[in-house]
Amino acid sequence: MMNATNLAMNANAQDIRPWYREPWPWILMSGPIIVVIAAIVTLIIAMNVDPIAMVEDDYYKQGLAINQRLHRDKAASELALSAQVMLSGREARVFLNAKDMTALPAGLRLHFNHPTREGQDQVVTLDAAGQGFYSGVLAAEVRGRWHVYLEDQDETWRLVGSWQPAAGDPLELFSTQHDKPIDPALSTLKEE
Repeated sequence: MMNATNLAMNANAQDIRPWYREPWPWILMSGPIIVVIAAIVTLIIAMNVDPIAMVEDDYYKQGLAINQRLHRDKAASELALSAQVMLSGREARVFLNAKDMTALPAGLRLHFNHPTREGQDQVVTLDAAGQGFYSGVLAAEVRGRWHVYLEDQDETWRLVGSWQPAAGDPLELFSTQHDKPIDPALSTLKEE
């Protein structure tokens, strides 16, 4: 009988493996280990990204400026302005259409504002090339999505839109009244 008990104990002793050779401790520890690695990666990304100012110290002045911007949009509506913006490499071309084509300005400013990276914003001065056409050269090519606005050099009116130039289509800007383009025949927007 002793022999049978000793044999059974020796068989059990050989079946016992150290903890690190069992799968369950590793499965249970994998969750916290993955979380620690993800936290370290997030910290590295946060430290290497340029800080974006989320809170402006002159918020009161910016709030007051909103009324002025709305006034410029209304001025564009009164002039019945629309424009087409086209890019070819770094060259920007604009065709400006107005109710009174004889009152077109001698120059325009075209602003490309990146939604998240302020350092990539560009302002292009466009010179008149005749009959509503304007042209200018960008400092660098624009890729991705951009907030675009076009204004005269006296800053009396502006046209606003969003654009992704890589799509190849020109950007059409309209002065709006009640959120609809002045000239629906020029619009590519679908009414719902």
